Amino acid sequence: MTTKNPSRKQIIISISINNAKAIISQANKHISNINRLLKYVKSNVSADFIYSNNKEVIITTNKVVAASDLNIVKKYIKKLNKS
Repeated sequence: MTTKNPSRKQIIISISINNAKAIISQANKHISNINRLLKYVKSNVSADFIYSNNKEVIITTNKVVAASDLNIVKKYIKKLNKS
């Protein structure tokens, strides 16, 4: 998992093409789930949208993402990638 630019407003996660397509097909559901998890830990960050670039899923957020928020998103996407 990497972030793009110093602002860390784009979270880029490498996954397989098939899993990326599956995630994108249900993007609204995944954005809602990520935002629910972030709200649960009282984060001020929210995910705006998800898009795919070949073997990567890119999640754009409204603010700069802290390390703890990155871990929440990373765990959620890794869980999806395993299924």
